[in-house]
Amino acid sequence: MHIAVWKGGLFSERPAMTTLNHTSSDSVIPAFKRSLRFLAIRLARRFNDRVSAVIAHREQQAQRFILHSLSDRELKDFGLNRLQIDEGLAEAATARSRRQQSRK
Repeated sequence: MHIAVWKGGLFSERPAMTTLNHTSSDSVIPAFKRSLRFLAIRLARRFNDRVSAVIAHREQQAQRFILHSLSDRELKDFGLNRLQIDEGLAEAATARSRRQQSRK
């Protein structure tokens, strides 16, 4: 497309200027990569939290097994009786969870 322009008593043709409505892929790709990175970080954290929870649960099971295998006299040496084992382990797990949350 050409536009006629008055120049010194004569019309001359000059190409019309156009604008392009083109979004540069240079700006879209980094934003997409940031979104993917953010998603990957969130998934990794969620996975780590689940693995930590499973490990903590298995540790609690192992501790419960060991304490229940002790004799009443050995438990008394620790200042426990059989009825306090599960309650004590639950309190210890809650305290451990609070400490881990305070670190974050």
